[in-house]
Amino acid sequence: MSTEPETTEEAGPGTPDTSGVPAPQDTAEGAPGAAEAEADGGAETDAPETEQQADGGAGAAASGEGAASSELSEAEAELAAQRIERERIERRKAEKNGPIESGAKLSGKAADLLAAVRAVEGGQKPAGTVFAAPAPEPVPEPGSGPERQTGAGPAAAPAHPAPAAEPVRHARPAPAPGGPAQETVETVRRVLADGGAPEALARQAATALGEGAGPALREDPWQLLRVPGVRPEQADGFARALLGPDCGPDDERRGRAVTVWLLEQAALAGHTALDLPALTAALARQGVPDPDGAVQSALAEGDALVFQDPLDEPGAPAAPQEEDEEAEAERPVRVLVALERYALAEESLADGLARLVDAPSRETAQSWAAAVAALSGGAAELARAVAGHGLVLHTGGEAARAEPAALLGAARDAGLRAFAVCHTPGGRDRLAALVPGAGARAGVGTVAGLLAGDEGPARDADGALELDLLLVLDAPQLDVESAAMLVESLPDGARLVLSGDPALLWSAGPGRVFADLLAARVCPQLASRLPDPGPVGELVSGIGVGELNQVEAPGKEVVIVPVRDAGEAVHRTVQLVADSVPRAFGVPADQVAVITPGHGGAAGTRALNAALKERLNPGPGRFGGFDPGDRIVHSPAPGRTVPGTVVKADAQGLHLSCAGAPVVVPRERVEGEVRHGWALTAHQAVGGRWPAAVVVLPGDAVKALSRPWVYTAFGRGERHLSVVHGVEQALPRAVAEVPAKPRTTRLGTLLRPQAPAA
Repeated sequence: MSTEPETTEEAGPGTPDTSGVPAPQDTAEGAPGAAEAEADGGAETDAPETEQQADGGAGAAASGEGAASSELSEAEAELAAQRIERERIERRKAEKNGPIESGAKLSGKAADLLAAVRAVEGGQKPAGTVFAAPAPEPVPEPGSGPERQTGAGPAAAPAHPAPAAEPVRHARPAPAPGGPAQETVETVRRVLADGGAPEALARQAATALGEGAGPALREDPWQLLRVPGVRPEQADGFARALLGPDCGPDDERRGRAVTVWLLEQAALAGHTALDLPALTAALARQGVPDPDGAVQSALAEGDALVFQDPLDEPGAPAAPQEEDEEAEAERPVRVLVALERYALAEESLADGLARLVDAPSRETAQSWAAAVAALSGGAAELARAVAGHGLVLHTGGEAARAEPAALLGAARDAGLRAFAVCHTPGGRDRLAALVPGAGARAGVGTVAGLLAGDEGPARDADGALELDLLLVLDAPQLDVESAAMLVESLPDGARLVLSGDPALLWSAGPGRVFADLLAARVCPQLASRLPDPGPVGELVSGIGVGELNQVEAPGKEVVIVPVRDAGEAVHRTVQLVADSVPRAFGVPADQVAVITPGHGGAAGTRALNAALKERLNPGPGRFGGFDPGDRIVHSPAPGRTVPGTVVKADAQGLHLSCAGAPVVVPRERVEGEVRHGWALTAHQAVGGRWPAAVVVLPGDAVKALSRPWVYTAFGRGERHLSVVHGVEQALPRAVAEVPAKPRTTRLGTLLRPQAPAA
């Protein structure tokens, strides 16, 4: 490692020192499942990012019977029986992204309640989540990306609310143009006023609860918990005001609502289900006197579903699908509770994957032979696997993207209908640059663009994509709902390649699809042997296997900048971005990414963005704090973060340029969708690459550090990495000892019947 590039400003703490900060080697693959995503891949905290996990909600793949059996299992029968009842509830849960109207002069609990909601909707101050690891001081707040704040308190909602309910088989529906009827909003407004809640929440509550929201809220005030950002203690105050002496902690309505709220919190933390003991323990901490009764009430009302997944002894062979009843009754099980949307998504995904695995098309054999013949090395090996199988997993780092890129080009040249998608527009552009042929750009898009119908091939009369091959890069960032929609969009006989670096942070949304598939071993898995080049690549690859080693950096490709406190960290970061890196490496300031563990704190994204704006683009911030030329990140939907710049502001709203495309954000949505973007969290940065990156590790970030977080953050710089280092030995300790925390999912269990016999 090298010292910091020379600067005209004072060196602050002194000459950067490389001692004590190891750096690893090459390999783009990391330990599988190393994605930390704050709640295991969910969001980043306001201060340091931490992984979210269900208070005890156990590891990822739950074991048990699969859904692919020809006969309905007990869980599936129950799912079908509750589906009709759930349709009514699902309609209520749609369209949760409406803007919050400005509140007038509120104070006290009403102001606190409105602030809590704005925390989630605006990415400003998240509430704490009961399923997140404790965060260091100061308390974190979520941001526009998958970040989540962690709090030591009872519950702080992650920075990113879960996506609104939607059908699993189709692309995400566009929000209803008009939103809830004005009459419904006014009715809700009156109920909120009677309960002492901010009337500005009326539209949010009407959107969350649907038609009849007013009477429903008056009858069951705890339904206010359906509004993102509202916490149980706030809903309790609202209920007391409306119900008076009839309000009590043992109210069945409260227990049911808190149960659903906890499951939503778990989803924000990355879990698709919760172990029943973890759920009842969390209910007890929320003051529910009869946790078991609360869960039973939620199940009876169709607010949640229950599953009994058989547990197999570690290392024991999978139990046969047909067993005598007595043996089946003796097998230990774990009871899982899930919201239907995630249960349906995992069932649908497992069924769709089984369909692809079982029936790859033989009609295109000649075209596949031509594609294989045109390739060599790792790309040819990948092509041979894809030619014979409907589902293939491919692992590797940034350099390994060349292999699926070559496969895409060869498949298209052979006449196959092939398309590739990435997590971000930047990833799409990097992949397109690797694909041979003049029409490469036409064969590459983003996951969001493909699902929305803005990119990619047309769909046939049945709604299936007209494709023979779909390659999904950045696969660790796939949440269970997006993955289910992609798989269900593929026609029979199509082939699917999931490619990515398993050491990265996991998806912002619930699930750990790529890690579950790697563990299930239901299809061929190919590991790329292409190492990421240079000192940065060597450093990052070592982190992936838990080693923070010293690396030779003769050109100062890796620089350590020690700091004593957060204030000095901000000063040195601004100095690096504005002066040192541009002068020493010829990288303009607008191509330097700053990555920090969270949004809050003295060296979080808010503090760093304020300091960087003052230095790089000072201005009055007339439009919601923004000026033309500001670097921003736009989050049009939960889990999606697109970098860009501000172009102008007018009566239409804030005009942005994001990934080369013009975007207009209406005035009322600016607060919730746009943040300054000089400094990002690792979840906002995942999928992106910049010529240079500055990673800021203030002292209060110690508890937020993990191997996946460090791996993701350090890997964002292509040519240069500066580490503003204030955590001393906590950094090598995190790399060596703090892996990703597990997520509770059912996908592994559902896939198990498809796994080939040993």
